[in-house]
Amino acid sequence: MSNKFKAIVLNQSGEKFSREIKILDKSFFKVGNVLVKVDYSGLNYKDALILKNGGKLVKEYPHIPGVDFSGKVIESDSLDFKSGDDVVLTGCKVGEIYPGGYSQFVKVKSELLIKKPKSISNKNAMILGTAGFTSLLCAFAIKAREELLLGEKVNDVLVTGATGGVGCMSVMVLSKMGYKVTAVTGKKDKADFLKKLGASTIIDRKELEVESRPLDKGLWDGVVDTVGGKILANAISHTKPNGIVAACGLAADYKLHTTVMPFIIRGVKLWGIDSVMISKKRREFIWSQVANLINFKLLEKYTKTVNLEELLNIFPKILKGEIAGRVLVDLNK
Repeated sequence: MSNKFKAIVLNQSGEKFSREIKILDKSFFKVGNVLVKVDYSGLNYKDALILKNGGKLVKEYPHIPGVDFSGKVIESDSLDFKSGDDVVLTGCKVGEIYPGGYSQFVKVKSELLIKKPKSISNKNAMILGTAGFTSLLCAFAIKAREELLLGEKVNDVLVTGATGGVGCMSVMVLSKMGYKVTAVTGKKDKADFLKKLGASTIIDRKELEVESRPLDKGLWDGVVDTVGGKILANAISHTKPNGIVAACGLAADYKLHTTVMPFIIRGVKLWGIDSVMISKKRREFIWSQVANLINFKLLEKYTKTVNLEELLNIFPKILKGEIAGRVLVDLNK
């Protein structure tokens, strides 16, 4: 195996920030006990923030970004993994404080890796990626109303930012769970896309961008919110008694102006979704459910595959809300 490999490298010197594709060797990696040949990574909103200017997330430079990847173990000093194992990694600060997936090789700590389920391919694992992994966490939070809290059955669910990576897969997963999904989007031309994923109803995001009331008409048993701000505040006020709101994003705003009334009068639960620092047991459970809840043949139709050079050109679009579906990064392309 050659010690040389291609990767995107970020650097910062004073006010000057750079991103470029470089040829590196394995000596670049200072930590980790498992070397992985990366097959695929993905483009997530957080990736775009980091590619733009570090996103206040990267602590040391030079740095390889990419918050997720799938690939094959090449070398391992861990008893948990051997050469030839197919593995997947999302979150765990990879691409932030550890070298990430925008590289043909990456070395990581073994406790961060999960063995890829045999029921899906390495490619499918990253078509899902961090966005899909987060959508599954959100869906199981909604499902907790009837399973953990022993509440009434979930029927009507709202998904905001529905054409984004997390949003579109949340629509698919929640529909697969048997729920009636209302999708919120500002992209009227994507209505057919959302309906093919399983949305029953499409509403314009402008309807939820107004100032919210402390309590409004109860419309949804559950909400998956990917945007924050006024839309999240409105979603909370429209949530039915004992409903669950899974909040996982801040694409619109990180601030939330609401009151305690939905929480103490209706018993609404605001469930924060963190897809980065969760237990290995939880990660293994989520990955074990993927094959049952994701229609990869359908999802692949709405997935754009790029190489590292193309990624550097396309990433600003996700920050402008100009990407619908998924962007897959092929490290062999």
